Amino acid sequence: MKIGVRAHDYGRMEIEKMAEKLHAEGYDAAQLALPKAFTEIRRYEDITPGQLERIRRAFEENKIEIPVFGCYMDLGNPDPVIRDHAVRTLKKCLSCCREIGAKMVGTETAYPHLNRQEKAQWYPYMLDSVKRVVEEAVRLDVKLAIEPVYWHPLENLEAVLDVMDKVGEPKHLRMIFDASNLLQFPDTTDQKAYWEDWLKYTGKYIEAMHIKDFYFDKNGGYCPTLLGEGVIQYESISGWLHEHRPDMYLLREEMNPEKAQEDIQFMRKL
Repeated sequence: MKIGVRAHDYGRMEIEKMAEKLHAEGYDAAQLALPKAFTEIRRYEDITPGQLERIRRAFEENKIEIPVFGCYMDLGNPDPVIRDHAVRTLKKCLSCCREIGAKMVGTETAYPHLNRQEKAQWYPYMLDSVKRVVEEAVRLDVKLAIEPVYWHPLENLEAVLDVMDKVGEPKHLRMIFDASNLLQFPDTTDQKAYWEDWLKYTGKYIEAMHIKDFYFDKNGGYCPTLLGEGVIQYESISGWLHEHRPDMYLLREEMNPEKAQEDIQFMRKL
């Protein structure tokens, strides 16, 4: 397995300094959301060919692979202006993806936390947006990876399988698996059975895993924590990885740079 991190958890840096920092920390890979990671880039619209070449060269020289070009967009928003902006931005990033040597462009399907009625309302808009972006991914022969989240339109296993079936492009439409974004009821969920079910049916689509941990405080607030100190039970996920995908990218999110080495060791044990 290849151990990586969401680069902007270290803050924003110059392109070359970020690559050098991640190499020094011992990572094999990084997820890059360019405006969040690099001081030279403010918006996706402002990315230049020169910046893309600097990123590709700096990360190659420091032996840091780029499995995910992060561009998280509000794909299901009922507002057509917002939705069209999301589609256009993702299409631009698909064209940039190859230039920096990234494996895929990654996105969630919404921004806000939605209730059940809103998720149902946003679902067809999300599906239409994904189809439009995947058309461009097919044209460019690059990959789009969608990340399910229980408070978004792409909320559960059934939704993922429905989208994969209706889009019908498994070569170009892939998935990022994030256990923390799928565990709505940690106190009552049989995680062994839950993760085995997810991995049985979606494992063939997974290109990368986000690794993080959390707990809910007494008011129900989400609290990130060190890996292994929260509610996520990684044993069955680890078993699946060893049996089926020992080459998987494991990308740490919500990482505390001061505790990075502890998390890296946890991921290596997975």
